[in-house]
Amino acid sequence: MLRRYCIRLQVPVGGCYRLIDIPMSNCINSGLNKIFVLTQFNSASLNRHISRTYFGNGINFGDGCVEVLAATQTQGEAGNNWFQGTADAVRQFTWVFEDAKHANIENVLILAGDHLYRMNYMDLVQSHVDRNADITVSCAAVGESRASDYGLVKADARGRIIQFSEKPNGADLKAMQVDTSVLGLPLHEAKRSPYIASMGVYVFKTDVLLRLLKWRYPTSNDFGSEIIPAAVRENNVQAYFFIDYWEDIGTIKSFYDANLALTEENPMFKFYDPKTPIYTSPRFLPPTKIDKCRIVDAIISHGCFLRECTVQHSIVGERSRLDYGVELQDTVMMGADYYQTESEIASLLAEGKVPIGIGRNTKIRNCIIDKNAKIGKDVIIMNKDGVQEADRPEDGFYIRSGITVILEKATIEDGTVI
Repeated sequence: MLRRYCIRLQVPVGGCYRLIDIPMSNCINSGLNKIFVLTQFNSASLNRHISRTYFGNGINFGDGCVEVLAATQTQGEAGNNWFQGTADAVRQFTWVFEDAKHANIENVLILAGDHLYRMNYMDLVQSHVDRNADITVSCAAVGESRASDYGLVKADARGRIIQFSEKPNGADLKAMQVDTSVLGLPLHEAKRSPYIASMGVYVFKTDVLLRLLKWRYPTSNDFGSEIIPAAVRENNVQAYFFIDYWEDIGTIKSFYDANLALTEENPMFKFYDPKTPIYTSPRFLPPTKIDKCRIVDAIISHGCFLRECTVQHSIVGERSRLDYGVELQDTVMMGADYYQTESEIASLLAEGKVPIGIGRNTKIRNCIIDKNAKIGKDVIIMNKDGVQEADRPEDGFYIRSGITVILEKATIEDGTVI
Protein backbone atom coordinates (compact mmCIF):
# COMPACT_ATOMS: atom_id res chain seq x y z
CA MET A 1 0.00 0.00 0.00
CA LEU A 2 2.72 2.47 1.01
CA ARG A 3 4.49 3.21 -2.28
CA ARG A 4 2.41 0.72 -4.26
CA TYR A 5 4.55 1.17 -7.36
CA CYS A 6 7.92 1.31 -5.63
CA ILE A 7 9.83 -1.38 -3.80
CA ARG A 8 10.08 -0.95 -0.04
CA LEU A 9 13.80 -0.17 -0.12
CA GLN A 10 13.00 3.11 -1.85
CA VAL A 11 10.59 4.39 0.81
CA PRO A 12 11.85 7.68 2.33
CA VAL A 13 12.87 7.71 5.98
CA GLY A 14 13.93 10.64 8.11
CA GLY A 15 12.93 13.15 5.45
CA CYS A 16 15.67 12.77 2.86
CA TYR A 17 17.05 9.24 3.19
CA ARG A 18 15.89 5.92 1.71
CA LEU A 19 15.60 2.64 3.59
CA ILE A 20 18.29 1.11 1.37
CA ASP A 21 20.71 3.75 2.67
CA ILE A 22 20.75 2.13 6.13
CA PRO A 23 22.22 -1.31 5.30
CA MET A 24 24.31 0.17 2.47
CA SER A 25 25.88 2.75 4.79
CA ASN A 26 26.44 0.13 7.49
CA CYS A 27 28.29 -1.98 4.90
CA ILE A 28 30.48 0.91 3.78
CA ASN A 29 31.24 1.99 7.35
CA SER A 30 32.13 -1.65 8.14
CA GLY A 31 34.59 -1.86 5.25
CA LEU A 32 32.52 -4.30 3.19
CA ASN A 33 32.90 -3.69 -0.54
CA LYS A 34 31.09 -6.53 -2.34
CA ILE A 35 27.38 -5.78 -2.06
CA PHE A 36 24.41 -7.27 -3.92
CA VAL A 37 20.89 -5.86 -3.51
CA LEU A 38 18.19 -8.46 -4.26
CA THR A 39 14.83 -7.01 -5.30
CA GLN A 40 11.54 -8.53 -6.39
CA PHE A 41 11.56 -6.55 -9.62
CA ASN A 42 13.99 -4.36 -11.47
CA SER A 43 13.42 -0.84 -10.17
CA ALA A 44 14.79 1.98 -12.30
CA SER A 45 14.46 4.39 -9.37
CA LEU A 46 16.42 2.08 -7.05
CA ASN A 47 19.17 1.61 -9.64
CA ARG A 48 19.30 5.36 -10.16
CA HIS A 49 19.47 6.06 -6.41
CA ILE A 50 22.28 3.54 -5.86
CA SER A 51 24.20 4.83 -8.87
CA ARG A 52 23.97 8.45 -7.71
CA THR A 53 24.78 7.67 -4.09
CA TYR A 54 27.35 4.90 -4.08
CA PHE A 55 29.49 5.58 -7.15
CA GLY A 56 31.74 8.55 -6.61
CA ASN A 57 30.87 11.03 -3.84
CA GLY A 58 34.06 9.98 -2.04
CA ILE A 59 32.93 6.34 -1.71
CA ASN A 60 35.53 3.88 -2.97
CA PHE A 61 34.73 0.18 -3.40
CA GLY A 62 38.23 -0.66 -4.63
CA ASP A 63 38.04 -4.07 -6.29
CA GLY A 64 34.51 -4.53 -4.91
CA CYS A 65 31.11 -3.83 -6.39
CA VAL A 66 27.52 -2.93 -5.66
CA GLU A 67 24.88 -4.45 -7.92
CA VAL A 68 21.08 -4.57 -7.96
CA LEU A 69 19.82 -8.04 -8.88
CA ALA A 70 16.12 -8.48 -9.65
CA ALA A 71 14.08 -11.69 -9.73
CA THR A 72 13.66 -11.34 -13.48
CA GLN A 73 17.44 -11.33 -13.92
CA THR A 74 18.02 -14.88 -12.67
CA GLN A 75 19.31 -17.48 -15.07
CA GLY A 76 17.16 -20.13 -16.81
CA GLU A 77 13.55 -20.90 -15.92
CA ALA A 78 13.86 -19.18 -12.54
CA GLY A 79 13.98 -15.85 -14.36
CA ASN A 80 10.26 -16.22 -15.11
CA ASN A 81 9.30 -16.38 -11.41
CA TRP A 82 9.07 -13.95 -8.50
CA PHE A 83 11.09 -14.66 -5.38
CA GLN A 84 9.07 -17.00 -3.15
CA GLY A 85 10.81 -15.82 0.03
CA THR A 86 14.10 -14.57 1.43
CA ALA A 87 15.92 -17.89 1.05
CA ASP A 88 14.56 -18.40 -2.45
CA ALA A 89 15.86 -14.95 -3.42
CA VAL A 90 19.39 -15.93 -2.39
CA ARG A 91 19.02 -19.40 -3.93
CA GLN A 92 18.20 -17.91 -7.33
CA PHE A 93 21.50 -16.03 -7.21
CA THR A 94 23.81 -18.71 -5.83
CA TRP A 95 25.66 -18.49 -9.15
CA VAL A 96 27.04 -15.18 -7.88
CA PHE A 97 28.91 -17.00 -5.08
CA GLU A 98 30.10 -19.69 -7.46
CA ASP A 99 31.59 -17.17 -9.89
CA ALA A 100 35.37 -17.51 -10.17
CA LYS A 101 35.99 -13.92 -9.04
CA HIS A 102 34.14 -14.63 -5.76
CA ALA A 103 35.71 -18.06 -5.16
CA ASN A 104 37.72 -16.87 -2.15
CA ILE A 105 34.72 -15.57 -0.19
CA GLU A 106 34.43 -17.67 2.97
CA ASN A 107 31.39 -16.01 4.57
CA VAL A 108 28.23 -14.35 3.29
CA LEU A 109 26.39 -11.63 5.22
CA ILE A 110 22.63 -11.49 4.56
CA LEU A 111 20.72 -8.35 5.57
CA ALA A 112 17.11 -7.23 5.71
CA GLY A 113 16.44 -3.96 3.91
CA ASP A 114 13.69 -2.45 6.07
CA HIS A 115 15.38 -1.93 9.44
CA LEU A 116 16.68 1.21 11.15
CA TYR A 117 19.92 0.67 13.09
CA ARG A 118 23.64 1.33 13.00
CA MET A 119 25.95 -1.69 13.21
CA ASN A 120 29.58 -2.51 12.53
CA TYR A 121 29.07 -5.75 10.63
CA MET A 122 32.72 -6.71 11.07
CA ASP A 123 32.08 -7.21 14.80
CA LEU A 124 29.34 -9.66 13.83
CA VAL A 125 31.54 -11.43 11.27
CA GLN A 126 34.48 -11.63 13.70
CA SER A 127 32.23 -13.22 16.32
CA HIS A 128 31.07 -15.71 13.68
CA VAL A 129 34.67 -16.62 12.79
CA ASP A 130 35.92 -16.76 16.40
CA ARG A 131 33.20 -19.24 17.38
CA ASN A 132 33.63 -21.29 14.20
CA ALA A 133 29.89 -20.95 13.58
CA ASP A 134 28.17 -22.39 10.53
CA ILE A 135 25.54 -19.64 10.88
CA THR A 136 25.37 -16.61 13.14
CA VAL A 137 22.06 -14.85 13.78
CA SER A 138 22.12 -11.25 15.02
CA CYS A 139 19.57 -10.90 17.83
CA ALA A 140 17.97 -8.13 19.89
CA ALA A 141 15.74 -8.03 22.96
CA VAL A 142 12.07 -7.15 22.32
CA GLY A 143 8.95 -6.62 24.43
CA GLU A 144 5.74 -8.60 24.75
CA SER A 145 3.64 -6.41 22.45
CA ARG A 146 5.71 -7.10 19.34
CA ALA A 147 7.44 -10.38 20.14
CA SER A 148 5.02 -12.42 18.03
CA ASP A 149 6.06 -10.40 14.96
CA TYR A 150 9.55 -11.93 15.00
CA GLY A 151 11.44 -15.18 14.98
CA LEU A 152 12.39 -15.77 18.62
CA VAL A 153 15.42 -17.68 19.87
CA LYS A 154 16.77 -19.37 22.96
CA ALA A 155 20.51 -19.83 23.37
CA ASP A 156 22.67 -21.81 25.77
CA ALA A 157 25.40 -20.34 27.99
CA ARG A 158 27.89 -20.45 25.09
CA GLY A 159 25.60 -18.52 22.76
CA ARG A 160 24.58 -21.51 20.64
CA ILE A 161 20.97 -21.28 19.52
CA ILE A 162 19.05 -24.30 20.82
CA GLN A 163 15.53 -23.23 19.86
CA PHE A 164 14.09 -21.01 17.12
CA SER A 165 10.36 -20.25 16.89
CA GLU A 166 9.03 -18.12 14.01
CA LYS A 167 6.32 -15.64 15.09
CA PRO A 168 4.86 -17.71 17.96
CA ASN A 169 1.59 -16.91 19.74
CA GLY A 170 -0.14 -17.90 22.97
CA ALA A 171 1.58 -20.62 24.98
CA ASP A 172 4.29 -20.98 22.33
CA LEU A 173 5.13 -17.30 22.79
CA LYS A 174 5.28 -17.55 26.60
CA ALA A 175 7.59 -20.55 26.27
CA MET A 176 10.16 -18.35 24.50
CA GLN A 177 10.57 -15.92 27.42
CA VAL A 178 14.13 -15.60 28.74
CA ASP A 179 16.11 -13.45 31.17
CA THR A 180 17.52 -10.84 28.79
CA SER A 181 19.61 -9.25 31.57
CA VAL A 182 22.27 -11.83 30.63
CA LEU A 183 22.69 -9.83 27.40
CA GLY A 184 23.85 -6.85 29.42
CA LEU A 185 20.50 -5.06 29.67
CA PRO A 186 19.63 -3.24 32.91
CA LEU A 187 17.07 -5.15 34.99
CA HIS A 188 14.24 -2.69 34.25
CA GLU A 189 14.83 -2.99 30.50
CA ALA A 190 15.14 -6.78 30.73
CA LYS A 191 11.70 -6.94 32.38
CA ARG A 192 10.20 -4.83 29.57
CA SER A 193 11.91 -6.94 26.87
CA PRO A 194 11.90 -10.61 27.93
CA TYR A 195 12.29 -12.09 24.44
CA ILE A 196 15.26 -12.46 22.09
CA ALA A 197 14.32 -11.76 18.46
CA SER A 198 16.18 -12.53 15.28
CA MET A 199 17.01 -9.28 13.48
CA GLY A 200 16.93 -10.95 10.08
CA VAL A 201 20.69 -10.38 9.86
CA TYR A 202 22.69 -13.56 9.24
CA VAL A 203 26.26 -14.65 8.53
CA PHE A 204 26.70 -18.00 6.76
CA LYS A 205 29.79 -19.92 5.89
CA THR A 206 29.56 -19.87 2.11
CA ASP A 207 29.73 -23.66 1.74
CA VAL A 208 27.06 -24.12 4.43
CA LEU A 209 24.76 -21.61 2.72
CA LEU A 210 25.10 -23.33 -0.65
CA ARG A 211 24.58 -26.77 0.88
CA LEU A 212 21.44 -25.74 2.75
CA LEU A 213 19.85 -23.89 -0.18
CA LYS A 214 20.75 -26.20 -3.05
CA TRP A 215 20.90 -29.70 -1.57
CA ARG A 216 19.65 -29.98 2.03
CA TYR A 217 16.49 -27.82 1.77
CA PRO A 218 16.01 -27.06 -1.93
CA THR A 219 12.27 -26.36 -1.56
CA SER A 220 12.46 -24.19 1.58
CA ASN A 221 11.88 -20.58 0.60
CA ASP A 222 12.30 -18.52 3.79
CA PHE A 223 15.23 -18.13 6.16
CA GLY A 224 13.23 -17.21 9.27
CA SER A 225 10.43 -19.77 9.10
CA GLU A 226 12.22 -22.67 7.37
CA ILE A 227 16.01 -22.62 6.86
CA ILE A 228 17.15 -21.30 10.26
CA PRO A 229 14.82 -23.46 12.45
CA ALA A 230 15.90 -26.57 10.51
CA ALA A 231 19.58 -25.62 10.59
CA VAL A 232 19.52 -25.19 14.39
CA ARG A 233 19.04 -28.96 14.72
CA GLU A 234 21.98 -29.88 12.51
CA ASN A 235 24.51 -27.01 12.51
CA ASN A 236 26.44 -24.78 14.87
CA VAL A 237 24.10 -21.78 14.85
CA GLN A 238 25.30 -18.99 17.13
CA ALA A 239 23.52 -15.90 18.46
CA TYR A 240 25.18 -12.48 18.26
CA PHE A 241 23.51 -10.16 20.76
CA PHE A 242 23.03 -6.57 19.56
CA ILE A 243 22.08 -4.16 22.37
CA ASP A 244 21.99 -0.81 20.54
CA TYR A 245 18.95 0.77 18.89
CA TRP A 246 17.22 -1.42 16.30
CA GLU A 247 13.78 -1.02 14.78
CA ASP A 248 12.06 -3.19 12.19
CA ILE A 249 9.98 -0.76 10.14
CA GLY A 250 8.24 -3.25 7.90
CA THR A 251 4.70 -2.17 8.89
CA ILE A 252 2.81 1.12 8.53
CA LYS A 253 2.67 1.61 12.32
CA SER A 254 6.35 0.87 12.94
CA PHE A 255 7.36 3.04 9.96
CA TYR A 256 5.29 5.92 11.31
CA ASP A 257 6.52 5.57 14.91
CA ALA A 258 10.19 5.20 13.92
CA ASN A 259 10.08 8.30 11.74
CA LEU A 260 8.41 10.51 14.34
CA ALA A 261 10.84 9.26 17.01
CA LEU A 262 13.58 10.96 14.96
CA THR A 263 12.04 14.37 15.78
CA GLU A 264 12.78 14.04 19.50
CA GLU A 265 15.40 16.31 21.03
CA ASN A 266 17.70 13.36 21.72
CA PRO A 267 16.49 10.55 19.46
CA MET A 268 17.54 6.92 19.95
CA PHE A 269 18.79 6.84 16.36
CA LYS A 270 20.83 9.72 14.93
CA PHE A 271 21.57 10.17 11.24
CA TYR A 272 24.26 12.72 12.01
CA ASP A 273 26.99 10.53 13.50
CA PRO A 274 30.24 11.94 12.03
CA LYS A 275 32.19 8.68 12.44
CA THR A 276 29.59 6.42 10.81
CA PRO A 277 27.49 8.64 8.50
CA ILE A 278 24.39 7.46 6.69
CA TYR A 279 24.92 8.18 2.99
CA THR A 280 22.23 9.19 0.53
CA SER A 281 21.91 10.64 -2.95
CA PRO A 282 23.01 14.28 -3.35
CA ARG A 283 20.01 16.09 -4.81
CA PHE A 284 21.44 19.60 -5.17
CA LEU A 285 18.33 21.27 -3.74
CA PRO A 286 18.20 24.84 -2.43
CA PRO A 287 17.79 25.56 1.28
CA THR A 288 14.25 25.43 2.64
CA LYS A 289 12.45 28.78 2.78
CA ILE A 290 10.43 29.41 5.95
CA ASP A 291 8.21 32.49 6.25
CA LYS A 292 6.60 33.33 9.63
CA CYS A 293 6.10 29.71 10.67
CA ARG A 294 5.90 27.93 14.03
CA ILE A 295 7.99 24.76 14.02
CA VAL A 296 8.28 22.51 17.09
CA ASP A 297 10.08 19.12 17.28
CA ALA A 298 10.19 18.67 13.52
CA ILE A 299 12.53 17.75 10.69
CA ILE A 300 12.30 19.93 7.58
CA SER A 301 14.09 18.54 4.53
CA HIS A 302 15.77 20.41 1.68
CA GLY A 303 14.02 22.51 -0.93
CA CYS A 304 10.74 23.18 0.91
CA PHE A 305 8.48 26.24 0.95
CA LEU A 306 6.64 26.91 4.23
CA ARG A 307 4.43 29.99 4.55
CA GLU A 308 2.84 31.09 7.84
CA CYS A 309 2.11 27.50 8.88
CA THR A 310 2.52 25.35 11.99
CA VAL A 311 4.52 22.12 12.00
CA GLN A 312 4.66 20.10 15.20
CA HIS A 313 6.16 16.65 15.85
CA SER A 314 6.33 15.95 12.13
CA ILE A 315 8.69 15.24 9.26
CA VAL A 316 8.47 17.30 6.08
CA GLY A 317 10.09 15.67 3.04
CA GLU A 318 11.98 17.26 0.18
CA ARG A 319 10.32 19.84 -2.09
CA SER A 320 7.24 20.03 0.15
CA ARG A 321 4.94 23.03 -0.13
CA LEU A 322 2.87 24.11 2.88
CA ASP A 323 0.63 27.11 2.27
CA TYR A 324 -0.78 29.78 4.61
CA GLY A 325 -2.60 28.53 7.70
CA VAL A 326 -1.61 24.87 7.33
CA GLU A 327 -1.36 22.91 10.59
CA LEU A 328 0.68 19.71 10.46
CA GLN A 329 0.92 17.59 13.60
CA ASP A 330 2.16 14.01 14.20
CA THR A 331 2.58 13.58 10.44
CA VAL A 332 5.16 12.08 8.09
CA MET A 333 5.11 13.97 4.78
CA MET A 334 7.34 12.37 2.15
CA GLY A 335 7.55 15.37 -0.16
CA ALA A 336 7.73 15.49 -3.95
CA ASP A 337 9.96 14.25 -6.76
CA TYR A 338 9.79 17.51 -8.69
CA TYR A 339 8.80 21.16 -8.40
CA GLN A 340 5.80 22.92 -9.86
CA THR A 341 6.61 26.55 -10.70
CA GLU A 342 4.75 29.46 -9.13
CA SER A 343 3.02 30.12 -12.45
CA GLU A 344 1.97 26.47 -12.76
CA ILE A 345 0.56 26.50 -9.22
CA ALA A 346 -1.31 29.75 -9.87
CA SER A 347 -2.73 28.36 -13.12
CA LEU A 348 -3.92 25.16 -11.41
CA LEU A 349 -5.56 27.11 -8.59
CA ALA A 350 -7.29 29.40 -11.08
CA GLU A 351 -8.75 26.34 -12.81
CA GLY A 352 -9.98 24.92 -9.49
CA LYS A 353 -7.36 22.17 -9.54
CA VAL A 354 -5.06 21.10 -6.72
CA PRO A 355 -1.26 21.49 -7.02
CA ILE A 356 1.28 19.25 -5.31
CA GLY A 357 1.62 20.06 -1.62
CA ILE A 358 -0.84 21.21 1.05
CA GLY A 359 -3.29 24.06 0.43
CA ARG A 360 -4.34 26.96 2.63
CA ASN A 361 -5.91 26.41 6.08
CA THR A 362 -5.67 22.61 5.89
CA LYS A 363 -5.38 20.75 9.20
CA ILE A 364 -3.65 17.34 9.29
CA ARG A 365 -2.88 15.03 12.20
CA ASN A 366 -1.76 11.44 12.67
CA CYS A 367 -1.05 10.94 8.99
CA ILE A 368 1.44 9.65 6.43
CA ILE A 369 1.43 11.62 3.17
CA ASP A 370 3.09 9.73 0.34
CA LYS A 371 5.06 11.41 -2.44
CA ASN A 372 3.59 13.89 -4.92
CA ALA A 373 0.24 14.00 -3.10
CA LYS A 374 -2.05 16.94 -3.84
CA ILE A 375 -4.04 18.14 -0.83
CA GLY A 376 -6.38 21.08 -1.36
CA LYS A 377 -7.35 24.02 0.82
CA ASP A 378 -9.62 23.83 3.90
CA VAL A 379 -9.08 20.07 4.15
CA ILE A 380 -9.30 18.30 7.52
CA ILE A 381 -7.48 14.98 7.96
CA MET A 382 -7.77 13.99 11.61
CA ASN A 383 -9.71 10.68 11.79
CA LYS A 384 -11.76 12.07 14.67
CA ASP A 385 -13.85 8.88 14.86
CA GLY A 386 -10.74 6.85 15.60
CA VAL A 387 -11.23 4.39 12.73
CA GLN A 388 -8.50 1.75 12.91
CA GLU A 389 -8.72 0.13 9.47
CA ALA A 390 -10.28 1.40 6.22
CA ASP A 391 -9.71 0.98 2.48
CA ARG A 392 -10.66 4.01 0.40
CA PRO A 393 -8.20 3.96 -2.52
CA GLU A 394 -10.79 5.54 -4.81
CA ASP A 395 -10.72 8.56 -2.48
CA GLY A 396 -6.94 8.55 -2.24
CA PHE A 397 -6.37 7.09 1.22
CA TYR A 398 -6.23 4.10 3.53
CA ILE A 399 -6.32 3.91 7.31
CA ARG A 400 -4.01 1.46 9.05
CA SER A 401 -3.69 1.14 12.85
CA GLY A 402 -5.56 4.46 13.13
CA ILE A 403 -3.04 6.23 10.87
CA THR A 404 -4.40 7.88 7.73
CA VAL A 405 -2.21 7.14 4.70
CA ILE A 406 -2.60 9.50 1.73
CA LEU A 407 -1.55 7.58 -1.36
CA GLU A 408 1.21 8.53 -3.76
CA LYS A 409 -0.01 11.04 -6.37
CA ALA A 410 -3.46 11.12 -4.74
CA THR A 411 -5.63 14.23 -5.02
CA ILE A 412 -7.62 15.30 -1.94
CA GLU A 413 -10.07 17.96 -3.11
CA ASP A 414 -10.74 21.31 -1.38
CA GLY A 415 -12.88 21.03 1.75
CA THR A 416 -12.54 17.26 2.14
CA VAL A 417 -12.91 15.87 5.68
CA ILE A 418 -11.29 12.53 6.55
